[in-house]
Amino acid sequence: MNKLNTMTDHELVALYENGNDSAFDVLLARYQEYVYSYILFLIHKREDADDIFQETFTRAIIALREHRYQTTGKFGAWLIRIAHNLAIDHTRSCTTDLCSSHDAFSSHVLNNLRYSEKCQESQLIEQQNMETLRQMLSYLPENQQEIIYMRFYKDLSFREIAEKKGISINTALGRMRYALINLRKMIQCHQISLAG
Repeated sequence: MNKLNTMTDHELVALYENGNDSAFDVLLARYQEYVYSYILFLIHKREDADDIFQETFTRAIIALREHRYQTTGKFGAWLIRIAHNLAIDHTRSCTTDLCSSHDAFSSHVLNNLRYSEKCQESQLIEQQNMETLRQMLSYLPENQQEIIYMRFYKDLSFREIAEKKGISINTALGRMRYALINLRKMIQCHQISLAG
């Protein structure tokens, strides 16, 4: 690992693209505090900042694996650009959720479906979809099942998952990515809608 620490970002990127996972661990250690501080400065809410931080490095991993990183700029600036775009998207979605048109309140608030309980049919469909999703999880490799369970059912961060499993954050992110790809394929095959 000492030798990797002396390498430039571009050298580490090249190593990672050629299959050396430890190279990404060095990049992560090099930039995680910088990137996280920037996100927290923009978002202020630690829980949301954690999610955006994890998504930033997930996107970075995907781009590197698909050889979409351009070595013309600085790696740190590239990460910040990903984080910035995700933070902007997050802020926009929060603003949209908080804003409502006048039409939404043209009738009595108690008659608005947004504030009423789901009808029984919708609840049954949702229950069926969730049951099917649970069954699909059982078809995933065990290490992918564990990541899904720890992230979505235990609400652990990727850092916590990596510590508990004794793996690198990069490995945890990679397993999550493959788990989601596999689930997406199964969901498309079964034509399941998971929209609330």
